[in-house]
Amino acid sequence: MKSRTVAILESRLSTQLADLIARRGARVIAAPALAETPDVDPEAIARLVNGLAARPARVAVFQTGVGTRALFEATDALGVTQALLDALAKSVVAARGPKPTAALRARGVRIDRSAAEPYTTAELLAAIADVPLKGERVLVQRYGASNEELDHALQASGAEVVEIATYRWSLPADTGPLIALLDALERGEVDATVFTSASQAQNLFALAERQGRNAELAGNLNKTRVASIGPVCSAGLRGLGVKVALEAKPPKLGPLVAALEEALSTR
Repeated sequence: MKSRTVAILESRLSTQLADLIARRGARVIAAPALAETPDVDPEAIARLVNGLAARPARVAVFQTGVGTRALFEATDALGVTQALLDALAKSVVAARGPKPTAALRARGVRIDRSAAEPYTTAELLAAIADVPLKGERVLVQRYGASNEELDHALQASGAEVVEIATYRWSLPADTGPLIALLDALERGEVDATVFTSASQAQNLFALAERQGRNAELAGNLNKTRVASIGPVCSAGLRGLGVKVALEAKPPKLGPLVAALEEALSTR
């Protein structure tokens, strides 16, 4: 990657990702595109947890580690954590990947179903495909936005979907780095652009539209090597007209950086 310029839009692990890339000789443009904004409604969570005793959930789906931890922190503050644990003991608990798995295990929750790699909605649905859902309640720990594909599939199976929101994704308070990235893309100064979430792309396009600069954004990105963390991210990028040059397999930072290094060395 020596002498290459690589833009990253990761927020939470921005420093680690930038370091992995910089070690390989690239210049890194860090432009965090997501902010995790707390979105906890204590009264709604208390009502939901207390109501599970009378009407248990057939399945409880946990999609992210940060959201799972935030849910238990909310129930801790409300004094209803034991009630939640008792309810989960009566449900089929499904985890989408390693992060929610770790968060659940930290609370002693039994995990009945686990999505296989690459931990997309398809693998999650496959993991619970044999569970009859018609007329049943399904709890879904929402991540930064609703997983419409998951919700629609569950509803098509006859389930009542109850989402538990703990945080939402928004633009960072400081959008200066993202604006600088738009400038660099317009000047053709970026060799590769790394996305670790489809929401990063959605926020980048939203900011560009707000500034009246969205018409050329997809084209400018397509002049770079666009690297995606995995299939969900890739699908979101393609939906915005962005061509994905490479995708990490498995969907982790290490394989993503390795694939990027190989791609840039052959360009």
